Amino acid sequence: MNIPILLETKDFVVINKPAGLIVHADGRHPEPSVAEWFLANYPDSADVGEKMTIEHGGETIDILRAGIVHRIDRETSGVLVIAKTQESFENLKEQFKEHTIKKKYAAIVFGWMRDERGIIDKPIGRSGSNIRAWAVESRARGLLRPAITRFSVQKKFIVRDEKYTYVDLFPETGRTHQLRVHLAAFGYPIVCDPIYAGNKKSDLPIHRTALHAEKITFNDLEGNLVEVKAPIPEDMKSILDSAK
Repeated sequence: MNIPILLETKDFVVINKPAGLIVHADGRHPEPSVAEWFLANYPDSADVGEKMTIEHGGETIDILRAGIVHRIDRETSGVLVIAKTQESFENLKEQFKEHTIKKKYAAIVFGWMRDERGIIDKPIGRSGSNIRAWAVESRARGLLRPAITRFSVQKKFIVRDEKYTYVDLFPETGRTHQLRVHLAAFGYPIVCDPIYAGNKKSDLPIHRTALHAEKITFNDLEGNLVEVKAPIPEDMKSILDSAK
C-alpha cells in the first residue's frame, strides 16, 4: 500500500488516505486496510488504542485497528490521524468526544446550491428503508442523534448541461455518513455517491464518491495546535481545473 505521510511525530502520524481503501476491516471480508498498513510499519504501536471484537459464524473475531482514533469512508480520500502511543490516543479520543477537533472537507455535488453558505442542522438515525444507509428526521427510525454541518460554496459550474457545485464542508459533529446524508437531504447529493445519490448519473470523469477530507486541526500532547492539509486529489482537481 502506497500511503502518503503528511506529518509524523513521536506520538502520531497523519496520512493522506487514498480513495478505495478502508480504515479497518469488518472481520468478515479480509482486505487491505489502513490498520494493516499501520501495524506493518509501526509494530511497536500494536497495542495502542481500543480492542474491538465481533461475533461472526459462531466465532469471536478480533478486529485489527491499532492506533485508529477516527475513520473516513472507504471512497473518501484525505487526512487521517493515527496515534502511535496510548497517551496520544487518549488525548485525540477526548478531543473527538468533545468536538474540539476541526475538520474541513471538499465535495462536488449535483445542482447549484441556493445559499452561498449556511448550516444544515438535521438529526440523523438509521434509515427506515435501507439497512446500509442513514437518514434524517422523519425518514429515519429509532434513535436520532444531533448532527450539524456548516458549508461554504466555492464554485458553481456546468458540464454537459448538468449543474454542479464545489463546496467546502465543516462537520461540527461526527455521525456516520453525516456529510453524505446531509447534502442528499438538502437536495444536493454528492457526485457518484452509491447510496445517497439515488439514480442520478454524472458525466464527470470520477468513479468514486467525490468527497475529500482536506484538513484537520487538533492539539498535540503539549497543547500545541496542529493543522494538517491533504491536497485535493487529481480526480477532483482535474474536474475543477477544467470547469467553467
